[in-house]
Amino acid sequence: MAKEIILGIDLGTTNSVVSYLQADGTVKVIPSLEGTMSQFY
Repeated sequence: MAKEIILGIDLGTTNSVVSYLQADGTVKVIPSLEGTMSQFY
């Protein structure tokens, strides 16, 4: 059976961020390749 993954994506006008819901109910932010918690465009 496939594991369900819940993603949150915020595509802001300046910053963008992606996070996911962990099994214990906490949210984990996925860092960018540079190691920051948001991506600047």
